[in-house]
Amino acid sequence: MKPNHVTIVGGGITGLSAAWYVQQETARQGIDITYSLLEQSDRWGGKILTETVTGYGARPFIIEAGPDSFLSQKPWAAQLARELGIADQFLPTNDGRRQTFILHNGRPTPLPDGVMLIAPTKIRPFLQSRLISPWGKLRMGLDWFIPPKTDDTDETLAQFIQRRLGQEALDKIAEPLLSGIYNADAELQSMMATFPRFRDMEKEYGSLIKAMLAAKKSRTQTSPNGNAPSMFTSFKPGMEELTLALREQLTGDCRLEVKVERLEMGDWRLAGNLQSPITQLPNYQLHLSDGTTLLTNAVILAVPAFVAAHLLADVAPQAAALRQIRYVSTGTVSLAYKRDEIDHPLNGFGIVIPRSERRRINAVTWSSTKFDHRAPEGFALLRVFFGGSRTPEMMDVPDEALLPIVQAELREMMGITAVPLFHRIYRWQQSNPQYDVGHLERVAAIEASLPPGIFVTGSPYRGVGVPDCVKQAKDTAVKVVGNWVTE
Repeated sequence: MKPNHVTIVGGGITGLSAAWYVQQETARQGIDITYSLLEQSDRWGGKILTETVTGYGARPFIIEAGPDSFLSQKPWAAQLARELGIADQFLPTNDGRRQTFILHNGRPTPLPDGVMLIAPTKIRPFLQSRLISPWGKLRMGLDWFIPPKTDDTDETLAQFIQRRLGQEALDKIAEPLLSGIYNADAELQSMMATFPRFRDMEKEYGSLIKAMLAAKKSRTQTSPNGNAPSMFTSFKPGMEELTLALREQLTGDCRLEVKVERLEMGDWRLAGNLQSPITQLPNYQLHLSDGTTLLTNAVILAVPAFVAAHLLADVAPQAAALRQIRYVSTGTVSLAYKRDEIDHPLNGFGIVIPRSERRRINAVTWSSTKFDHRAPEGFALLRVFFGGSRTPEMMDVPDEALLPIVQAELREMMGITAVPLFHRIYRWQQSNPQYDVGHLERVAAIEASLPPGIFVTGSPYRGVGVPDCVKQAKDTAVKVVGNWVTE
C-alpha cells in the first residue's frame, strides 16, 4: 500500500459518508490520497436497514428497522442524495394527514392544532384541548411574561421546559415529543446539545410563544399557499436507498467482516521498500481481525464512543472521556394488517406516550399513513417502539413474549384486536448515545485530546440524526484532506 492513505472505521451512514467526501474532496483538490473503509458486520448501513416483504398485494411492504426518514430542515442528507443522483426517489410525509396524538389517561388525544414543537400558536384549539388542564394552560401562557435566560450555560431539557412552560407541558408534550426523539431522559438531556434553537428563540424573542408566532408568520409569508414544506423526507424504496447508493459509488478499498482489533503508532518501514510519505502526519497501524496490518496516515473513527475509547487506549489514553458518553438500547416491532380488520381510522402519524402513562411501549407510528409506498392497497403497517430510557426492561423480553405485550398495548390504546399478517422485531443494543448536560464541553475536550491524524465523528458527538451524521462526516473529511493541502 502506498502512503497518503486514510482509513475509516465503521460502515454506517457516517462512515459511508466520510468515505464519499474523502473521495470527492481529494478529486476536487487533485490530491492522490487513497482510503479504506472497514466494517466488522456483514452489511453496510449500520442502523439504516430496510426490509421489503412481498406477496400481499401489488406493492410490497417497506419496513424500516432503523430511521424511517430524515429532518428536511437540515439540508445535508438531501444534498448528499442529490450528489448521488437519487433525489428523484425523495418521499415526503403525507402532510394532509399530519396529526400527532398523545396518550392521555389511556386514550389517544390530538395535539392541539397550532402547537409548533411545544408552544401554542392558535388560541382556540389550545384552549379547547383536553390534553392540558386549565392551570397547565395558564402556566404555559406565562411564558409570554417570564424573563429570558440570556447566557449559554447548559441545563437539562426538563429544567428549560419547567422554567418556561411548566411541569404539565413537560410531562404531556415535551417529554414524549422531544426526549422521544433522542430516546433520552429529559432530567439528564442536554438542552444546548439537543435543542439549542430553543435557547436562541428565548434570547431573541424573550418567549417561546412569541418566537413560534414569528416563525409561523414568516413561514406564511414565504410559502405561496401558507403551508410549510414537509418536515420529514424518506425515499420511495426505503431509507436504505441512501446507503446503497453511497456504497455503489465508492471506489476505495471497502471491506466487510473486518474488525479493527488494535490501533497503534505505525512505522512505514514495515511496508517494505515504500518511499517515506510526503505528509508529515504520524503513521498508524491497524491490526485487523483477518490477521493483516493496515498502515495509514489518518484514521476516522465512525463507531460508537465506547468502541472508539477501546481503540484509542494506546495512542490517545487522554481520550478516555469517550467512555462518559452513555448509551441506551432500543427496539421496534413492525406489524402488518388487513386494513378492513382495523376499526381505528389511523388518522394521523401516530401516538407518543408520556412516561407518566406507565405503558410498556414508548410510541406507535402509523407508517402506512405517514408515508405512501409503505403498504399495499388495502393493508396497514404500524411500528411500535420500546426500550430506550423509558422502558429499558423491555429489551430483555424475549421475542415470543414481546409480541403478545405489543398486541395488548395496541388493543388497549387503539382497539386493535386483529391478528397481524406478520411482524418484524428489530433490536439495537447499546445503539443510542445520550447527550447528557455538559455534552458539548465533553466532546470539545475529547476532540482536543486526539493526536494528529485521529478523528472521531458521528452520532455520539454533534447530532444523532441522519443529516447530522452526514454533516459531521463531510466536515471531518474536509479536515482530513486539508492536512495534505496545507503542507
